Amino acid sequence: MLESGPKSRPAEVRASVVAEKGGKPSGAKGRRKVEARRQPMTENKPATVGRTGASTDFPKQAGDSQDQWDWVERSIWTERMLERLAQSQESTVWYSLWDKVCNPENLDQAILKVILNRGGAGVDGYTTEQLKGQWAQQRDQLREELNGGTYRPKPARRAWIPKLGSAELRPLGIPAVRDRVVQTALRAVLEPIFEREFAAQSHGFRPRHSALKALAQMESLLQAGYTWVVDADLKQYFDTIPHGRLHQLIKQRIADGRVLNLLEQYLKAGVMESHKGWTPTSEGTPQGAVISPLLANLYLNPLDHQMEDHGYQMVRFADDFVVCGRTEAEARAALAEITAWVQEAGVRLHPAKTRIVNAAEKGGFDFLGYHFEQYRPGGGKKWPRQKSQFKLREKLREKLPRNRGTSVAAIVSDVNKTLRGWYGYFKYSLPSAMQRVDEWTRERIRHILRRRHRRRGLVRGRERTEYPIAWFERQGLFSLKTAQAQWLQSQAGNH
Repeated sequence: MLESGPKSRPAEVRASVVAEKGGKPSGAKGRRKVEARRQPMTENKPATVGRTGASTDFPKQAGDSQDQWDWVERSIWTERMLERLAQSQESTVWYSLWDKVCNPENLDQAILKVILNRGGAGVDGYTTEQLKGQWAQQRDQLREELNGGTYRPKPARRAWIPKLGSAELRPLGIPAVRDRVVQTALRAVLEPIFEREFAAQSHGFRPRHSALKALAQMESLLQAGYTWVVDADLKQYFDTIPHGRLHQLIKQRIADGRVLNLLEQYLKAGVMESHKGWTPTSEGTPQGAVISPLLANLYLNPLDHQMEDHGYQMVRFADDFVVCGRTEAEARAALAEITAWVQEAGVRLHPAKTRIVNAAEKGGFDFLGYHFEQYRPGGGKKWPRQKSQFKLREKLREKLPRNRGTSVAAIVSDVNKTLRGWYGYFKYSLPSAMQRVDEWTRERIRHILRRRHRRRGLVRGRERTEYPIAWFERQGLFSLKTAQAQWLQSQAGNH
């Protein structure tokens, strides 16, 4: 149980307080009018919106009318601070930030976010549930350690996770829960400063950006005739970012020595792995760390602006990006410029995965889970890439083993959660892709039912007769094909 008193309100109360402090534009001080240093794509470039009326276009994303700073932590970024941010120049350096990192309200918000995000324990075994029960104690202790100069981040716990569609494993660094709190508080201070610098075509792990925004921008380019595509892949990007160059980029904006020292501690904290012990880190920023996406975006930001300034049509989501051109020569020139930049920046393009393709032809390319090909002015074909389909089937296999003994209602309820989530992202695909998923799911459930009748072998006509599509509809099984057809009909009605 949490202590009583104004400094240790229960988590439920804190959550409601955070909700009330959402900083929406309807607040008493009205909409913040802060302009970004870089403007979105100019008029001579394709808009970031897919053409209207296309039945499977990604949703329009331009012209956000919301307050662009409604996501910032208001205990730090007050009206006065935002005005200072709006007036800052490219040469502006921020000095006194440490007190904002240690601000009790900022740490409270950070603790709440870490608890809500859950996640595994770090090397010390301390969990988010324990943090929830020791909210005030940990907040005050962290603040004392930070201000007293005794705080030291622990090494990240290294875990290896399967790499989709490959026998390789991907390293994941899981910071300790207390370190995630401090990183979250630090990010709340730094993110608005760097966010104002980031280019419009960068969409990964940024406030008010998303994978769908990146896909909408890219499809707009394809439909406008930019069908020669540089499909780029940075090899082990997060693990190979050079610390020296990264520090230089940070210091262009941040001059608070204690903030810089804290960032360096995170980068040098190393990783701890079972049976291998502690390994120091001389480069990279661990995937899984709260602060890593911001630092990774900062490192690639010069490339974003270089591509934009030279007229190349780039779309990036973290380390996954494409550059679209009207001709093969334009695409090759863009690839040459990217190659030169990454060599100078100390990172590497994956030689086997970086290529130039013509999206107007068969074959196409993959981006953010989708496969694109045969694009002409006005439209093309897209569907979930092979790895996305494989991942879905793996999830469904786990829920639909042939010996599953629960009721049909329980099976349907469980499967529907996965199907609805997958559909929400991939509903912009060709209808045939939705139909294939439906057919595969029904067949998998028929396998379970066949086994309950003590029948051996594969599903045969008998099961399809006993359990037709109408039977699954009566059980409430979510149909991607039906949901997409209803959505397309509603889209047509809106246009």
